[in-house]
Amino acid sequence: MDSELFEHHLSSPRGRGKVPGDGASGVAGTRACGDVIRFGLTLDATGTRVADAGWEADACGATVAAASAVVERVVGEPVLEVARIGAHDVAQELGGLSPGKFHAAELVADALARALGTAAFEGARLTAPSASGGRTLVAMSGGVDSAVAALLCAQDGGDVVAVTLELWADEANDGERSCCSASAVRLARGLAHRMGLPHLTLDLREQFRAGVVEPFLADWRDGLTPNPCIRCNGHVRLDAMLALADRLGAQALATGHYARVVEADHPDGPLLAAAADAWKDQTYMLAALQPDSLARMRFPLGGITKPQARRLAAEAQLPVASKADSQDLCFLAGTTRAAFLAKHGGIAERPGEIVDRAGRVIGRHRGHHGFTVGQRRGLGVASNEPLFVLAVDARANRVVAGTRAELQTTRVQVRGARLFRDGARVDRVKLRYRTQPLPARLRDAEAVRAGAHRALEIELAEPVDGAAPGQMACLMDGERIVGWGTIAAPELSGPPPAPRPARSSAPAAALAPAG
Repeated sequence: MDSELFEHHLSSPRGRGKVPGDGASGVAGTRACGDVIRFGLTLDATGTRVADAGWEADACGATVAAASAVVERVVGEPVLEVARIGAHDVAQELGGLSPGKFHAAELVADALARALGTAAFEGARLTAPSASGGRTLVAMSGGVDSAVAALLCAQDGGDVVAVTLELWADEANDGERSCCSASAVRLARGLAHRMGLPHLTLDLREQFRAGVVEPFLADWRDGLTPNPCIRCNGHVRLDAMLALADRLGAQALATGHYARVVEADHPDGPLLAAAADAWKDQTYMLAALQPDSLARMRFPLGGITKPQARRLAAEAQLPVASKADSQDLCFLAGTTRAAFLAKHGGIAERPGEIVDRAGRVIGRHRGHHGFTVGQRRGLGVASNEPLFVLAVDARANRVVAGTRAELQTTRVQVRGARLFRDGARVDRVKLRYRTQPLPARLRDAEAVRAGAHRALEIELAEPVDGAAPGQMACLMDGERIVGWGTIAAPELSGPPPAPRPARSSAPAAALAPAG
């Protein structure tokens, strides 16, 4: 550490108490841990440079000195150059910091990144389009897939700017296992800077709560089995990043999803197609993307496998090369579904009846929100043959259970459907993530045109062991995604059907209660 430089910033801190009132600001730290800083900045009239910066803090001397040094560093600098500043750069402005004081550099870097991200989210245009022939915004989550996507984009040439979204914060979660926590943001920022890329952070916690978490809670409350990742991709994450791409003058948005884009020149827009790695294929989670958004998307991993991605990361000496994949919903990392529903939705245990298809009571449960259609485990009802959940009646807090023969169906109703091509092209359907597509067609397919439909009926070539209401039905033509709809609740009228061989629409693990 340069003691003279440190003392200069400590005794005459630049920007202290001068957070621009009409600018963007970011807060880092908590009073519980001792240090809190609010850093603010404004952009110039062109939106390309930092015009002014300031801060206020209740913090130690090292944080005060670091904040002062950052103000001196960023004023007058281009936005994308400021976006390259990380904790080590902040420390370097003071001639280096000891391990005991390095937390100050991390705190100020966090606050700066949040302020810059707010400016990015609210600004009209941040920087002029690249003169090198193209600019790509790449989403980075702190995992190996998004890091390799950024690596491949950088190798293709042109300007690459990284962005990470902070979507959720809850002390009950394990931030290290979540792809959208504050710790994940810091990891992604460090990776981007290590790769020589500017990095922006967008704080979308309010939008995520309103657009993803609240509908998730409402669906479970209503007896449905929601798909929060599909809603997040279709209405929160990608929309925000595409808007940021516009403000950056970026022609494309790249992500680490395993998917491909085909039919790019079709007058109705491009389609998604399955990735080369069938196990990692993520088209189901992206199926709700509109063609105009998809036209701007790039999926660098669509043509490679996960082992190949890890090898590329290892060759580039990226520290996440062997990092484990996240397995949970980002906002459930480190907690359980039952605990989350109780804490954030007030959906607690509520004893009720388990009945058979005729309405006879055959058991009891602790709350309808613990069950999904097709579920076998957790019913706790003695029977001569295995029983499955046939339906969930949220209003009556009742679960209907029956045999596999009663669960089987060859028809699936969907609501709120969207077709990107005419219905005659549908020859398969995927009823749940990580399941195989099933041979199928739309009822009256020749008369079903591309566009929005209030309801559609899917006819399966062979029976399936139930389709969970609230899940997506991904409509396919071979490997191509030609539409989607939300599975509606089944009708249970009439006598139980005779047994038939059937295929399951979901693996046993996916059907178990997550709490």
